[in-house]
Amino acid sequence: MTHNKQLTPGLIWTMAIAAGAAVANLYYNQPLLADMARSFGVSRDEAGYISTFTQIGYAVGMLLFVPLGDIRERRGLISILLAVVTLSLLGAAVAPSIHWMYAASMIIGLSTVVPQILVPFSAQLASPEQRGKVIGMVMSGLLFGILLARTISGLIGGTWGWRWMYVLAAAFMLVLLIVLRSRLPRVEPELKSSYGELMLSITGLIRKYATLREGALIGALNFGAFSVFWTSLSFYLEGAPYHYDSRIAGLFGLFGVAGALGAPWVGRLADRIAPHWIIGGMLSITLLSWLLFGFAGMWLIGLIVGILLLDLGVQGAQISNQTRIYALEAAARSRLNTVLMVSTFIGGAVGSSVGSYMWEHGGWSAVSLSGGVMIVLSLLVWGMGRWNGNKRMA
Repeated sequence: MTHNKQLTPGLIWTMAIAAGAAVANLYYNQPLLADMARSFGVSRDEAGYISTFTQIGYAVGMLLFVPLGDIRERRGLISILLAVVTLSLLGAAVAPSIHWMYAASMIIGLSTVVPQILVPFSAQLASPEQRGKVIGMVMSGLLFGILLARTISGLIGGTWGWRWMYVLAAAFMLVLLIVLRSRLPRVEPELKSSYGELMLSITGLIRKYATLREGALIGALNFGAFSVFWTSLSFYLEGAPYHYDSRIAGLFGLFGVAGALGAPWVGRLADRIAPHWIIGGMLSITLLSWLLFGFAGMWLIGLIVGILLLDLGVQGAQISNQTRIYALEAAARSRLNTVLMVSTFIGGAVGSSVGSYMWEHGGWSAVSLSGGVMIVLSLLVWGMGRWNGNKRMA
């Protein structure tokens, strides 16, 4: 059942902006990791775990809370989560030690799952023929949030210190709570189930759908490579040959805006062309970005073009993945999204750790190699999916 009459252009824009503003909480730390390392008196490798703990928290939060969207009224659930994330951001702002920061980052991740409730919510409200377009719009807002988070935090952190970024983020979330509480429609869930039954049913969905298993693996590897790059970039830019501070490092997020601008186009394309072919093309674009980072990353133009391709490829593959997975079973969209996004952000957490470790022990060459290997593996998973699909049709 859809509720298309409630899905006005204004509401789509509200959901897109909200997704971007909320997901930004996960990424404010990345351009500031070098500053945080100095502030807490720890190594860059140890500071890199701030990003890792945030993404682990996000994966756990998606596993625990996002499935509730199938059995609970989503507007109320979103309101509670926004209240919790507001408090956790204030906790990070006053962190006296790196271990406090790890704990606060984990809770920020746990409660920043609002975008992953909004995306299936938008799919539920949309009619089937516009679903890819609507998902693309909301995901475009989400990508803008990811990219602009780094730019905003780099500028604010570099000017007033990283703690003020978390104070402002808490204020953003309080405003978002008020706006969404008044704008989102109240839509009762389609499924009647207990929480325990709901969680157990997730394993059944994984067994039932090969497309879900393939999409989850591709999502993990794809976002792992994305996190390898963005976690290590501020360290790379701080040294030779660039010598940029956190304000300039944050501005590099703006170069990925092309990916966000391309997201609605990819969504519309997924309404017309089989999404698995779009996924293969987007993964190929992402692999090209890593070749540029490895062989031309010491030149500014190579780094910029690589960022443009990385963000377009990663986001395009993600939207196409979501479009085909949401089409599997209408009443299970929140749980299907849980499987996809938990896998994706476990990959992101691993990628953050790999990025900071590779930078510490092998420099930019090791970073580029590890990101490229992840994309090659995702292409292999995609190719095996096509091979198995062709065999089933034969």
